[in-house]
Amino acid sequence: MSITEKILCSKSHEYLLDNENGTYTIGLTDYAIEQLGDIVFLELPEAGTEFKKGEVFATIESVKAASEIYMPISGKITEINEAVVETPEILNEDVYEKGWLVKIETNCDAVEFGDLMEYEDYKEELA
Repeated sequence: MSITEKILCSKSHEYLLDNENGTYTIGLTDYAIEQLGDIVFLELPEAGTEFKKGEVFATIESVKAASEIYMPISGKITEINEAVVETPEILNEDVYEKGWLVKIETNCDAVEFGDLMEYEDYKEELA
């Protein structure tokens, strides 16, 4: 099973992967990275920081534009991907396996997942 069969995507192009241990991995979709082009800078929050669904939690810059990244569900950052901060080009090479952004723990309710889409539905919405 590929990772795109397991993720949920937001309308603002973040993805959410259930790690099945009470944590979730958050990153940007392949479409978002494709639209941004070559990534040159990424700023992530510190572990331990809490965010509500829809809040800006990170900033990304490419040769084309600077963008804000939004939290797809409420949660507390448990881990950040230091490698991608130090070498943001990783996002252009492998957005799902190596290019994840943060891991969070959450106790949000099912309502927060209501507007997230399976990858296939997300791709259809982009078409």
